[in-house]
Amino acid sequence: MSTYVYGITAASHPSLPEGMGGVGDPARPLRVLTQGDLAAVVSDAPEGLRPKRRELLAHQNVLSEIGAGGCVLPMRFGSVAPDDDAVTSVLAERADHYLERLRALDGRVEYNVKANHVEEAVLHHVMALNPEIRALAESNRQSGGGGYDDKIRLGEMVAEAVKAREAEDGAALENALRGTADAESVGPESTGWLANVSYLVKRATAEEFLAAVEQARTDMPHLEIRLNGPLPPYSFVEPGPAEPASTTAAGADTGAE
Repeated sequence: MSTYVYGITAASHPSLPEGMGGVGDPARPLRVLTQGDLAAVVSDAPEGLRPKRRELLAHQNVLSEIGAGGCVLPMRFGSVAPDDDAVTSVLAERADHYLERLRALDGRVEYNVKANHVEEAVLHHVMALNPEIRALAESNRQSGGGGYDDKIRLGEMVAEAVKAREAEDGAALENALRGTADAESVGPESTGWLANVSYLVKRATAEEFLAAVEQARTDMPHLEIRLNGPLPPYSFVEPGPAEPASTTAAGADTGAE
């Protein structure tokens, strides 16, 4: 039977509630594997596990329960090892890394911030700040819409200006939030958002971070800013290997939208 891994804690972490279950139907009972100063919260891995809402929530609920008792290094949904021995072997091999991360992340949570342009608002900005685009748009309007080449040129100019504005606004948003977080992790550029950044925030100062997000919404009304959190610090388990060796991830993240 393969082993499903939820997260890694210190061996001194408080015990889980008796009878608590995790993923699977019926829910697989949780157990704790200890190796030196570390422990891993695991269960048997159900066959054919898929990232359905019920399973994602079960994974998240386990991490929330663990996190309520202290720092946890969360594993992504679908982290499966061949057996319990494989998990404890990795805890031994990477003990220094995991212990350092537990110290660094203690008392901290993750917030993910995504942003995109409000289309009508950003087009207004582009037109207002670019005389050449305004002039060509007005010329096209006066000539009944403009010729084919003029329409193509206007579209290209607008697209280029919007792209440049995306880079500027993404950097401005990051700068606005950076001072209220301990660390940040930039998501992949291929997500379709002009900004996709996870921030590591102290629980004790989370209100300051949330206030900074609200201020950014006020200062940049042409942005749609989405906030997700607090989350287990998925994006900050690194540097170093984030998951036990021989694990396979199902490609879903319980914290991401």
